[in-house]
Amino acid sequence: MIALIQRVREASVQVEGEEVGRIGPGMLILLGAHRTDTEAEADWLAGKCARLRIFSDDAGKMNRSIVQTGGEALVVSQFTLYGDARRGNRPSFVDAAPPEQAEALYESFVEQLAAHLAAPVLTGVFGAMMDVHLVNDGPVTLWVERRHGA
Repeated sequence: MIALIQRVREASVQVEGEEVGRIGPGMLILLGAHRTDTEAEADWLAGKCARLRIFSDDAGKMNRSIVQTGGEALVVSQFTLYGDARRGNRPSFVDAAPPEQAEALYESFVEQLAAHLAAPVLTGVFGAMMDVHLVNDGPVTLWVERRHGA
């Protein structure tokens, strides 16, 4: 499972022109599920995102987690994170989890992240074409991946 984490000043997601989620300072997490992923990877990754110290402390150093700052989280499903473009010009998505599996893992991740944050987590709409808007803070963007059995 992959989380592409962006520290943001604000972020929002729209589906068919309608805003379905908006946050202030916090994390925008683009989430991709691998075909071998299980709930164990979703749970581990949610905890890692909640504990990740990417927010500034009083000295200006990245030393605080989203839990410590009270920041918000917006999670958007993105199967293209498992796109393989090593051969040819059209990416292959054979490593991405099939939609039913990916949606269950996405929902599990969101549920676990909300439990860690003790706050609601906003989301996009699974499987929909979405417009994602963000103001990246820093910029700070991290790729965190956990594979089944790792």
